[in-house]
Amino acid sequence: MSDNTKKRQTTLLDSTPASEDHHQALAKEADSETEERPDFRKVKQLGWLPSDWTLTPLLKAVDIASGQVDPKKEPYISMVLVAPDHVESGTGRLLKRVTAGEQGASSGKYLFNSGDIVYCKIRPYLRKATLVDFDGLCSADMYPLRAKESVSPGFILGVLLGERFSAFAESVSVRSGIPKINRVELAEYIVALPPYREQRKIALILGAWDEALAQLDALIAMKEQRLRGLAQRMLTGEVRLPAYADEAWHVVKLGQVFRQRKECNRGDLPLLSVSGEHGIVRQDTLDRRDISASDKSNYLRVAPGDIAYNTMRMWQGVSAVSSEDGIVSPAYTVCVAKKGIDVRFAAHLFKSPTVVHRFLRYSQGLVSDTLNLKFSSFKQIELTIPKSVDEQKEIANVLDAATAELELRRHERTVLLKQKKGLMHRLITGEVRVKLRSMNRDIQTSVAS
Repeated sequence: MSDNTKKRQTTLLDSTPASEDHHQALAKEADSETEERPDFRKVKQLGWLPSDWTLTPLLKAVDIASGQVDPKKEPYISMVLVAPDHVESGTGRLLKRVTAGEQGASSGKYLFNSGDIVYCKIRPYLRKATLVDFDGLCSADMYPLRAKESVSPGFILGVLLGERFSAFAESVSVRSGIPKINRVELAEYIVALPPYREQRKIALILGAWDEALAQLDALIAMKEQRLRGLAQRMLTGEVRLPAYADEAWHVVKLGQVFRQRKECNRGDLPLLSVSGEHGIVRQDTLDRRDISASDKSNYLRVAPGDIAYNTMRMWQGVSAVSSEDGIVSPAYTVCVAKKGIDVRFAAHLFKSPTVVHRFLRYSQGLVSDTLNLKFSSFKQIELTIPKSVDEQKEIANVLDAATAELELRRHERTVLLKQKKGLMHRLITGEVRVKLRSMNRDIQTSVAS
């Protein structure tokens, strides 16, 4: 690509779309350099596209609803108000529906109709957009996008969640130095549109994957509820295992069944991290920046079977059992089980709401950001547990099995979501073409040559 062409592109992207002629100029510019391949053409910025696909600026495919309403008045106060944190990142899933009145909304909001796409314009790297099936309101940080005639909203949703648009949105937000995308920048994005029937078929396919994800989500929610109920009843003795029905439970101070490990200077061991979601894992397996200190001489050793907890977040239940030798930040406290406690039973106990609340009561600090539970306070906490360690182990076995089943479903969701993202990219770029003859039959896809 020549410097003049680059300059021309930059000029077009930086300019304000003032008219329909400007939109057409953008589409023509993107379609001006082609290289022939049977049934495909190569378009700069977008790569190879099916020859029957057309190019159009995004705002020629959708309208942005304008004008705000007062969410304190009827009928708006009774409508569902969608905010950025109500939409799951990257999936198009709406996480909850809460009315404007329930949220205490006071500033102006946008109205949307059933069938609109609600797109979050702030922090575009989060990829938050959802296709709504009801009339409602959305935050002023979101755009209600209404697909024009002969444009499928389901296809546009796939475009907005796709790699190409996300890369574009992130690039313009970086260019402006503000983590958001505005109407002018949206207008600059060129969409490759298949024929309408193909758009609908692609939307139908993606909708089928969404339906499968929704069913899996419902199953996961059911198993989470089952695990919570099971843990609540078994960890309090409300439900007893028949073999131990006559065994007594007793009150112990945590200092009677745990001691603190304070071993340092073990820089030869891998760095571990404790998270509420993943337990204790190696830091280098997490998709996060390593902010650990270069000098790890004061980092604490955690051995297999130890429980490490985040001293400043134990009131939120952030603790886990380690399965390997490693070191953790001094921000953690490492506990070693003594006689009379099964560490897996203790790990489940430390996650129960009643015990987490007790950790909160014993944490010291004036506000949540400064609360901490030092071992000196931890060891004073009294809990009621089975006297029999064997009973503790059997309870842990039941809860471990329920947890493993839940984790399996969560893994299935991760795999399914990854598959959907890959398929979505191939469909909305034309890499995979759909068979239109079977619109009313089973969904089938075929790979273009």
